[in-house]
Amino acid sequence: MGQFQLRFTEPAQEALVALGRNTGALKRLKAVQKTLGLLERTGPRHPSLHTHKYSKLSGPNGEEIFEAYAENRTPGAFRVFWCYGPNKGELTIVAITPHP
Repeated sequence: MGQFQLRFTEPAQEALVALGRNTGALKRLKAVQKTLGLLERTGPRHPSLHTHKYSKLSGPNGEEIFEAYAENRTPGAFRVFWCYGPNKGELTIVAITPHP
């Protein structure tokens, strides 16, 4: 088992499934999967994730939201938004979306 167990909100799960169905987005899917793997195995402090607090959103229960990079220096680069909890050792993936 990794350092964290990942939980997904319904919108985050739907975004991941939609990304997997898009045959033209295989590279992006792999980048998102790598980010999720790093969050799970090593936690949010991995340097390549560029994790930082994101103040424009809040979690399902008002939690602080953090942003992790799945891609960088790419138009429409994908980001993974997450929060701690609801239980110890868990991260809830709130959204998986391209950066505007």
